[in-house]
Amino acid sequence: MLKSEDIRNIAIIAHVDHGKTTLVDAMLAQSGTFRENEVVAERAMDSNDLERERGITILAKNTSLYYKGTKINIIDTPGHADFGGEVERGLEMADGVLLLVDAFEGCMPQTRFVLTKALALNLRPIIVVNKVDRPNARPYEVVDEVLELFIDLGASEEQLDTPVIYASGRDGWATAEYDPEHPSRDLKELFELIVREIPSPDCEPDKPLQMLVSNIDYDEYTGRIAVGKIQRGSVKTGMPLAICHADGKTGHAKATKLYTFEGLGKKPVDEVGAGDVVAISGITDINIGETICHPDALDPLPFVKIDDPVLSMTFSVNDSPFAGKDGKYVTSRHIRDRLYRELDSNVSLRVEDTDTTEAFTVSGRGELHLSVLIENMRREGYEFQVSNPVVIFKEINGVKCEPIERLTVDVPNEYTGAVMDQVVNRMGNMTDMSPTAQSYTRLEFLIPSRGLIGFRSEILTATKGTAIVNSILECYEPYKGDFEARGRGALIAWENGESITYGLFNAQERGTLFIGPNVEVYEGMIVGECSRNEDITVNVCKKKHATNTRASGSDEALKLTPPKEMSLEQCLDFIADDELLEVTPNHLRMRKKILQTDLRGKAASRRKNSQ
Repeated sequence: MLKSEDIRNIAIIAHVDHGKTTLVDAMLAQSGTFRENEVVAERAMDSNDLERERGITILAKNTSLYYKGTKINIIDTPGHADFGGEVERGLEMADGVLLLVDAFEGCMPQTRFVLTKALALNLRPIIVVNKVDRPNARPYEVVDEVLELFIDLGASEEQLDTPVIYASGRDGWATAEYDPEHPSRDLKELFELIVREIPSPDCEPDKPLQMLVSNIDYDEYTGRIAVGKIQRGSVKTGMPLAICHADGKTGHAKATKLYTFEGLGKKPVDEVGAGDVVAISGITDINIGETICHPDALDPLPFVKIDDPVLSMTFSVNDSPFAGKDGKYVTSRHIRDRLYRELDSNVSLRVEDTDTTEAFTVSGRGELHLSVLIENMRREGYEFQVSNPVVIFKEINGVKCEPIERLTVDVPNEYTGAVMDQVVNRMGNMTDMSPTAQSYTRLEFLIPSRGLIGFRSEILTATKGTAIVNSILECYEPYKGDFEARGRGALIAWENGESITYGLFNAQERGTLFIGPNVEVYEGMIVGECSRNEDITVNVCKKKHATNTRASGSDEALKLTPPKEMSLEQCLDFIADDELLEVTPNHLRMRKKILQTDLRGKAASRRKNSQ
């Protein structure tokens, strides 16, 4: 069993795509964690399929390595603001942080968020300026930006006196004295800095066991596995445990198996001491934020408050004409059980029952947070439908308030006007405008969260895909007023059937199609985007009538514009209040809530008359 002075617990925090997971790969490789002949994939810590496909970290992960007799426990955290809950609970296990900042991009919205959380917990920071070898890198300017951010966030004198190291996670080197002509060869200086600057865990090894559960793992054989840092005492295999639940009640269990993290896996052990990160199996009803204690010394620890959700959606049973064709799990009981099971490990999520047993309100930190849940469910065989995401308002001192985001857009100079127009139309205000390298400008705004729904796709279209868009929750302010979220209407299928080239050819004159020929459609299904700000019903199943006459050229093939393929996030951005997204393992179909054309017209007339 290791002594606490031989342990360092660090979290790696940064904005999305600043190189956290790549740096961890290099640290593991150079510490001798992998065998010489072992084949290791890039971004090995991103083990989830969605993480690999999207190139982002979604779940906080634990690993460890040894350097000169010191065990370094590493928590690799997500960089996207929507997964801030993963960052917050990961920091609970750390005594220090590596703050990674891209040497070109500098401080970004999530950099501010993660640093705020780390400073509030009084964690010892080390600034790592990563990607210093990329074109147009500006490492020394970035260091000044980071120190200014420390001052803005009210860092103490001790926190301001933080060491700086320059690195290339991709090439596996780090140095305190950066010379572009003669870069370092390895990460030795980084390891030395961690051991020297990050404090060993402040714990009480001789007191009774106390451990806060910061994460829940799952194994199909052993069930739920509680993960956390031991604050005091030690735990042994077979030892009786007391669980201090969130509701104040106490449960009892036994530590059937213990694991520590090593490399990309877990290593079974018989005993783990204070200051180390441990995984305990054998506790069936444990949840994140609860405390595991010695039965004779019940002493629950306070859990970090996770920021409240910003967006909510309605998940409901699929009631379209194609319901039940794809999914394995289609009933409300299946959907409810799956959503409430997600709460066990997804600390930022909220799930509530509604007036009907067929629908549930699900709230999260942002569109990406909710879309990852939807994608995971459809891959597991669930079939359901979801509403458009809506912002959660708060009443503060009797005033209706809405969440405001700090929006950062890096864009070529020629598109700054287009970006400003889009943001102003969505009730946003510019707070800063500064030039960056390569004829780019960085624009900063404060904008209502509802203004960002559908914003990214419009900005990418307006800037020909060149804009880099980031945002993070800033504060709550009084409601800014109404604005038109979607500037164009939908093309809606007229009847059930199969799309035909002739019908599609006539429909594409009205806008942009989302489907091609030989696709099954139903009345009320959205098949495209209208070129005007109104919904139009089109008959994509229409066949060309046969005639006895043959005009010159009439038999030439009709040319269709390739349909616009919509991703899950694009569908969620597109659908309006009167629309739904049908989600199945094999299909994403947007539809009107009222499918029948005549009933939809009557409902629209009633709404118009009531206004």
